[in-house]
Amino acid sequence: MTAVYSIAENTADVKERIARAAEKAGRSAGEILLIAATKTQPASAVKEAISAGADASGENRAGELAEKKTLGAYNGAPVHFIGHLQKNKAKSVVFEADMIQSVDSVELLELISRIAEAGGIRRDILLEVNIAKETGKFGFDPAELPRVLETCGRYCGVKIKGLMAIPPIALRPGDNERYFSDMQKLYVDNGAKKYDNVHMDFLSMGMSGDFESAVLFGSNMVRIGSAIFGPRL
Repeated sequence: MTAVYSIAENTADVKERIARAAEKAGRSAGEILLIAATKTQPASAVKEAISAGADASGENRAGELAEKKTLGAYNGAPVHFIGHLQKNKAKSVVFEADMIQSVDSVELLELISRIAEAGGIRRDILLEVNIAKETGKFGFDPAELPRVLETCGRYCGVKIKGLMAIPPIALRPGDNERYFSDMQKLYVDNGAKKYDNVHMDFLSMGMSGDFESAVLFGSNMVRIGSAIFGPRL
């Protein structure tokens, strides 16, 4: 029998789980943003998630972002780009997304800044960290992050608003806590420094299988797909 699910009910359940995790961590649930990961979801489903209380949508593909935006899918909430951004798609994403979470290289950082500055805007971004140092995955090496942050004052087309990470898929509850702990330390340590054009406002980590653990380690943006929309077909 096919499981019946409601986006509204699922969103409410996720928000309740966030609240319980926040309480356990001694935090306020209100400081944690729920980003609905809307890859492959139709515009109608995105609208339903926003109506149910998602704080923003997160898209992985430039084409999907542009198409759904023309359909008004994101009305009422910001849209973030959370997937790997190919350089040849950067221009459209810079002008379509309210935030780009997945800035994973100096080259992409420079490109986004140039495009935004030429267009007369400043785009909010997060720097993606390859916290598990996985071969074949995108993101800055944790050891190089301070060096990169020291250069961010020169990028006038962007505002660095924090860090983002995608740890390995958790096979068991708690598997990613060591990576979340390492990210929290990077976030706190670098937030205590006074880098130009760097504001450590957001730590984006945690997905459907591990977001409660992420909240315990300071995440204030969780990116939730299947726990809201059901298994991807």
